Amino acid sequence: MTGNTGDTGEMAMASLEAARELLREFPVADGHNDLPWALREQVRYDLGARDIADDQSAFLHTDLARLRAGGVGAQFWSVYVPSHAAALPGAVTATLEQIDCVRRLIDRHPAELRAALTAAEMEAARAEGRIASLMGAEGGHSIDNSLATLRTLYALGVRYMTLTHNDNIAWADSATDEAAAGGLTAFGRAVVREMNREGMLVDLSHVAATTMRDALDTSVAPVIFSHSSSRAVCDHPRNIPDDVLERLPANGGVAMVTFVPKFVLQAAVDWTAAADENMRAHGLHHLDTTPEGMAVHRAFEERNPRPVATVATVADHLDHMREVAGIDHLGIGGDYDGTAFTPDGLGDVSCYPNLIAELLDRGWSRTDLAKLTWRNAVRVLGAAEDVARDLQARTSASHATLEQLDG
Repeated sequence: MTGNTGDTGEMAMASLEAARELLREFPVADGHNDLPWALREQVRYDLGARDIADDQSAFLHTDLARLRAGGVGAQFWSVYVPSHAAALPGAVTATLEQIDCVRRLIDRHPAELRAALTAAEMEAARAEGRIASLMGAEGGHSIDNSLATLRTLYALGVRYMTLTHNDNIAWADSATDEAAAGGLTAFGRAVVREMNREGMLVDLSHVAATTMRDALDTSVAPVIFSHSSSRAVCDHPRNIPDDVLERLPANGGVAMVTFVPKFVLQAAVDWTAAADENMRAHGLHHLDTTPEGMAVHRAFEERNPRPVATVATVADHLDHMREVAGIDHLGIGGDYDGTAFTPDGLGDVSCYPNLIAELLDRGWSRTDLAKLTWRNAVRVLGAAEDVARDLQARTSASHATLEQLDG
């Protein structure tokens, strides 16, 4: 028995070292990290007070040492702002503050981070041993129904926009709100076309399945899912149905698996639904963080221990997504610093090698893993750039408005 245990441990260490070796050549290009918003919430953008050059493991999932340990070579930093109604009047300003935060992070750590606006600049950062730093806006509310604002975000360096966050907007339905537009409205389709013309990736995480399908019908450039997993494996509306995954080869898009337990583990989905219902039964909003709300939630968790996802849980999603969409259409979007809970073995940005080791043990080839971690993300951004060059040579910028197209 002891010998078998030792053999198993040696095999696990060998897989982990093989994963780290692969990541030295083909690092992770992660689709979604909420560090900028965490810095806003914790220290109001005082980067010295939460310096990522230091160990921030007591406060954050992310710092420079752990990015290095995790084999991260490119990061789409989310320039997120809340989508609920109370936040909307200042959404554009808040987005600009998030962009400023990312820029200042890059300026503060030039030896480690490099701004990247193109696929070529991602590759240049890799060659230099720096982490390519890109930005993605999380929700169409960040443009306040303005194509000019969309273009301005692109000019400021934003390279993808998630069409919605948790709430519907006037021109697109969210996965976690009641259906209203039925997918994309005419103006929503105009937004997608203008994103294509700019070279901004259309991100379909968070959107309703109807919105996913409408966007795929409209977009002439590859789309992405910056942090979504498989709905067939875990039935949550934030995940991607198989019929949508099946369309990615024709579109050229990339679905980046996320690690959030309540999106990847069915038991966690069911537990969260029961916890939310318990809050409502006490007359509280399910996201209530007042002392009363937290006490109710703690009592529920003591009676009903939270289910725990693992590295294998995430790998199960990737196995299924590879079968349906193909290896050329997969990536990774951990959603670190945007989730309170993480799977065992994927606790922070240092842990990507654990996932790669698990996939090696499942028979994934080095070629497949290089696509998953790096090549697909670089390819999809480059493809968006190619489409934009063609469209800009043939078409002019749109000045359509929500009122003109949707009445």
